[in-house]
Amino acid sequence: MAKKELQALVMEQRILNRIYVVRNEKIMLDRDLAELYGIETKVLKQAVKRNIARFPKDFMFEMTATEFTKWKESAALSAADKQGLRYAPFCFTEQGVTMLSCILNSKTAIEVNLRVIRVFVKMREYALTHKEILLQLAKMEKEVKGNSKDIENIFMVLKELLEKESKPTPRNKIGFKQYD
Repeated sequence: MAKKELQALVMEQRILNRIYVVRNEKIMLDRDLAELYGIETKVLKQAVKRNIARFPKDFMFEMTATEFTKWKESAALSAADKQGLRYAPFCFTEQGVTMLSCILNSKTAIEVNLRVIRVFVKMREYALTHKEILLQLAKMEKEVKGNSKDIENIFMVLKELLEKESKPTPRNKIGFKQYD
């Protein structure tokens, strides 16, 4: 595998590991995005606050205190990482990440945004594929349930046939018959 392809896969995995689900939305945290962009979280938050009109609630929201506590408990964070978390983070949806590329005009921000969007798209395609498979399985299950009586009848007939076969019935002999 080429070095660039390997680097791209590693970057995609890093991005994928930083996508969380909060309020039934797939989001990325401000601190993770800032790290990917190579800037401080404070700088990213300032840029967002200066352009807050670009970030409606479906693009970005701030975690509540209870969500923040639950997230800290569930996320696999080191003790040092947990100590550094004093403020509830901004949570960016896929559209919010896209909007960040508009306010962060750097080459790194654009490259990272392209990768992040591609990861979100792959996740959506993956989810749709699984949804189709689950729908097909549900359809097959309904068909099997609908045919269960037919299958039951087939087994009953087969059992009767096996029982008849196990009891030999007297048969007429075949062959030359001699009459007196």
